[in-house]
Formats: sequence, structure tokens, C-alpha cells
Amino acid sequence: MTPRTHRGVALPVRCYRWARCCLHALEGVTTTMLVFPLVKPSTRRLLVKRWSGRLLRILAVQTRVVGEIGAPQGNVMVVANHISWLDIFVLNSVHAVRFVAKSDLERWPVLAQMIRGAGTVFIQRERRRDAHRVNHQMALLLASGEIVAIFPEGTTTEGHDVLPFKSSLLQPIVEAEGHVQPVAIRYRAVDGARTVAAAYVGDTSFSTSFWRVCGEPALLVELTVPPALPARAGHRRELARAAEAAIRTVLAAPDAGSAPDTPGGRAA
Repeated sequence: MTPRTHRGVALPVRCYRWARCCLHALEGVTTTMLVFPLVKPSTRRLLVKRWSGRLLRILAVQTRVVGEIGAPQGNVMVVANHISWLDIFVLNSVHAVRFVAKSDLERWPVLAQMIRGAGTVFIQRERRRDAHRVNHQMALLLASGEIVAIFPEGTTTEGHDVLPFKSSLLQPIVEAEGHVQPVAIRYRAVDGARTVAAAYVGDTSFSTSFWRVCGEPALLVELTVPPALPARAGHRRELARAAEAAIRTVLAAPDAGSAPDTPGGRAA
């Protein structure tokens, strides 16, 4: 089924969502600055999960999960395809994780402070030495039982297919002898058709993408979770190829065209 966009909501509704999101973002920044330093990590993860869920509800974004993300004992690296800035909040609304993200996000107004406060690790991909720093930091997080998430394509796509995965950031999970958890992300419109409305690609600015999402009647995000891949005695390139293949298989499957209220997964 060909992805397509849909007629937007009325301008007052779009403006209302925009204003609600701005207030919600300020609440998130305040929480990360004033509350996070005073609470334990498990409480921070719960607050991140709740905040992300509320953001999605404001934007009329529903999440459906097929499978289970993460493990109680941690030591898991979530590896997902990357379509939108929404991906971060969608995954966090299901299971709060520590993200590795491009340093470009540090320039986002307001949200950068919140994302940083939530524990995101920023990387300058063009600097090889920075990858070593981030890998070391990720290894420490995994060893402490955290779940770390990466987007190994290195950029966003419209979600039709998957770009080749870069394997360098998978080295910490190999050394930690944990598991790689592939997650396939797909966006659908209110009628169940694939949509590119949430895609944050090319020269599109964040403000333009945000305004477009505010104007969607509703969005459904499907997270399909193939079986986890054991990293023990593996090689990062082999793991990257296996995770890429698993996600590519999900995205290439024929669309069922299911609408948001159709059974077939677990709503988050």
C-alpha cells in the first residue's frame, strides 16, 4: 500500500495542539532540571515514560506494540529504523531507554535540555574519536543494567525501507555479552494506510515537521519486535546485518491496512 498524507485538522485544533505541546515541553524541562537530580534512576525512567505518553496523547498519536521491548535485567541494546523525531518519544512511552543521538539534537530549542536531562548520549558521528567516547559510556550504562537505544541508519528515512546499518555503536553490547533487540517502526494514518506525515527527512526543519504532525487528525505508530539477538561471541557487523534484515522483513511485509482500533497488537 502506497504511503500517503491526509487532510489536516482545522487550524484552531492545530494551534491548540501546538500550544499544549509547548507547555508540556516546558514542564518536561522543569522536571529534568529540578526533579531528576533528587530522585533515583527508576523514578526518572517512570517520569520519562509518563511524559512521553502524554505528549503522544496531545498529538493524537497512538502506539501499538507487537512483542516485548527490553528485559527486566537490562543489558539490552534496542536497534530501530529511524523515521521521525517522534520515534524517541514513541519508544520511551513503551519502555524508557537511554538514547544515543546525533549532536544535531543539542541545537533543538527547549527540547534539547529535556532530552539531555533524560539521559540521552550525544555523538558527533563525523568524529571517529567521539565514537570511542560514546562506546565507553554506553558500556558503562549496559553494565549497570540500563537499556540503550540507537538508530544505526545514521539518518532518517520516509519508512519505506531500511538504509544499511552502521555497526560501530554495537560494539558495547558485544563486549557486555547482552542482547540486541531489533524494533521495526511504521506510521499509519487514521484509515490504516501507511503515511509519511511524521517523516523528518531531507531539508525539512523541525518546526515544519512539528507543525505538520500537529495538523494530522491522528497517527498510529506500529512497533514490531522480532526476537532478540544474543551478542555473546558475535561480531558487531554480523549483529548489525541480522538486525537490519529482521527490520527489513517486517517493513516489506504486506500491509494489513488495520485502523487504530483494530485488534492485532498491544496498545501502549
